[in-house]
Amino acid sequence: MKNKRMLTIKRIRLYGLALIAVVAVYSCVPSKTLLEENSDVPERYQNQLEDSLNSASIQWKDFFSDPHLSALIDTALIKNQELNIMLQQVEMAKNEIRTRKGEYLPSVNIQAGAEVEKVGAYTRNGAVEEHLEIREGEEFPEPLSNFMVGAYASWEVDVWKKLRNSKKAAVFEYLSSIEGKNFMVTNLVSELAASYYELVALDSRLAIIEQNLAIQTNALAMVKLQKTAARATELAVRRFEAEVLKNKSQKYEIQQQVVETENKINFLIGRSPQHIVRDSNGFIEWTVGEVMAGMPYQLLQNRPDIRQAEYELAAAKLDVKVAKANFYPSLGIKAGVGLEAFKPKFLTSTPQSLLYNVVGDVVAPFINRNAIKAAYANANARQIQSVYEYEKAILNAYMEVVNQLSNIDNLNRSYELKVGQVQALTESIDISIRLFQSARADYMEVLLTQRDALESSEELVETKKDQMLAKVGVYRALGGGWDR
Repeated sequence: MKNKRMLTIKRIRLYGLALIAVVAVYSCVPSKTLLEENSDVPERYQNQLEDSLNSASIQWKDFFSDPHLSALIDTALIKNQELNIMLQQVEMAKNEIRTRKGEYLPSVNIQAGAEVEKVGAYTRNGAVEEHLEIREGEEFPEPLSNFMVGAYASWEVDVWKKLRNSKKAAVFEYLSSIEGKNFMVTNLVSELAASYYELVALDSRLAIIEQNLAIQTNALAMVKLQKTAARATELAVRRFEAEVLKNKSQKYEIQQQVVETENKINFLIGRSPQHIVRDSNGFIEWTVGEVMAGMPYQLLQNRPDIRQAEYELAAAKLDVKVAKANFYPSLGIKAGVGLEAFKPKFLTSTPQSLLYNVVGDVVAPFINRNAIKAAYANANARQIQSVYEYEKAILNAYMEVVNQLSNIDNLNRSYELKVGQVQALTESIDISIRLFQSARADYMEVLLTQRDALESSEELVETKKDQMLAKVGVYRALGGGWDR
């Protein structure tokens, strides 16, 4: 009775020491305050009226009405290599969820085995076998066989939600990868549209050069006639010839740019170099159309990069909790049940062949806490980094929209002025030629007038191209194009 009481007292002391140890572990766990993110945005864009209509909600098929461009985008969304690579990353992130989910579920394994053992006579087991043979009068099996079949399970009890938080972090990483894919789609649609407009603009520049070459060729023939009539000099002829050759040379430069732009589009849609079907007629008269900016807060829902940063931040917060949980003791349970005998025919003889075990253990870090502290500090640093990445994404998105809206307004004003400039210079070509024919202007005035008219026409095409690129830019900045 006294021994039993002493044993009870020892157990109480042991439990008390264990409790003190757990409390000590808790008290030594460091704690850091998480940095909270700031997702505030201005109420409206600069110099813009408050309007909830947003072009980002328009699908790209409706926003880009050109059928040739729509066909190119459709192909790119299926065959673009970078997008397909990103889709595989999304799939890997999805598989990571399944991996982490399995970590907090019991692990069950089935095992079967057979072995043969021969021990030395002068060992403990050998002496026991010899003693049994003498006592029982039967020869002990030599070598000794052993057959076993059973199931074993192990389970880490997720007391501190470490495994569940790790799984939730994987979910957020998966959602982040989806938004990364959406952001890539937005950029792919925008880059393809921009390249298409650049290609059409190059076609328009080629058409303008062809028109000017026809005018300059006629002017050259006129100057040659004037020289024959002794009303012009060889210098004038040479200057006009040089201008014609200059524009022919520029024509080949633009043709090379056309080839490179076509191949850029072919690369984006994942196919070998070939002609890009397009309709470049009337590019100068193409309308930009109205772009509706909506409200700044809509960027938080429409911009995939902001949503991606938001999910990354959520995952980083959970990673901090997981890192902190590593300081706490982990509770593990192991169990097994099976059949074991030295002959196969005895495996079904129960309960003699039955074996089972149940083990529970608590493991707490004690000595090597520096590595856990370092991992916890890194998790906190990544969380702070994610906060700044999230805030930077919001600020960058707002700035991009403001810049593109301002760009559209200024380009519209510039385009109106350039239209008048081109019209004036185009009319001045005929005037200069008539004045030259009547000896009231020299050849340099004709030459410079033609040159200025060509440059202003090309500038008008560039301005129209910039308008179309600004339309694409504001659509991308608002977060449009990823929702098919």
